[in-house]
Amino acid sequence: MNLAHDDLGPRDGQPVLLVHGHPFDRSMWRPQAEHLSRSGYRVVTPDLRGYGQSASRDTKTGLDVFAHDLVELADHLRLDRFVLGGLSMGGQIAMQLVADHPQRVTALVLADTFAGLDTPEARQARFDTADRITAEGMEQYAEELLPKMISKQTRATRPDVEAHVRRMMRTAPEKGAAAALRGRAERPDYTPGLANLEVPTLVVVGSEDEFTPVADAELIHRRTKGSTLVVVEGAGHLPNLEREAEFDEALSTFLTDSTSSGATP
Repeated sequence: MNLAHDDLGPRDGQPVLLVHGHPFDRSMWRPQAEHLSRSGYRVVTPDLRGYGQSASRDTKTGLDVFAHDLVELADHLRLDRFVLGGLSMGGQIAMQLVADHPQRVTALVLADTFAGLDTPEARQARFDTADRITAEGMEQYAEELLPKMISKQTRATRPDVEAHVRRMMRTAPEKGAAAALRGRAERPDYTPGLANLEVPTLVVVGSEDEFTPVADAELIHRRTKGSTLVVVEGAGHLPNLEREAEFDEALSTFLTDSTSSGATP
């Protein structure tokens, strides 16, 4: 699978692989990619299959498939080991990847994500939504999601962020997004595996996140030994865009501490 991707920063910099959520694309991570690459990190941000500029003919894409694609990309770029970060669905893909390939990940960033299973109702809603957007497209779906994706404060004060989030959602390929929803509905429970994580882990969440509230982040933090929890005040589901300065500071501090502890090469 040839994933469209950006590869910023020095080639000999510490590799950081950042995985976007649904229904977004790699531009979701632009502030962090630019910030970290200026600090000497090599930052890779791919479009997942079926999103952005990465094509797919799947009707259902499991999170294990996304994780395998990312490992293939890392192999192609000769990234033996890397810091792995993901937001929302991207965080679930990160948990899948570190479970399947623990030797590849040197540190983990889990942002605004959920380790457990959906309720039966939520699971069915993913299948129903997949059928709906396949038939209707993304525009109405995007408008319904937008008020929940970012906080009221962000909508009132950051029209640039609102416009970026709306554009990503409205232009997401409906077939790829639907395939991901179907595969995500059948994902495993990642909660038991949190206790087995042996790498430094940063858990980040927006204080106003409606999709994966602070309680979900606190659960991941409790189950992951030695993890760090950061709550970004005033942000919703996308703190990396809504409050990029605070998010970048938390991320940079975590990466610096992880490196100085000898946890990463």
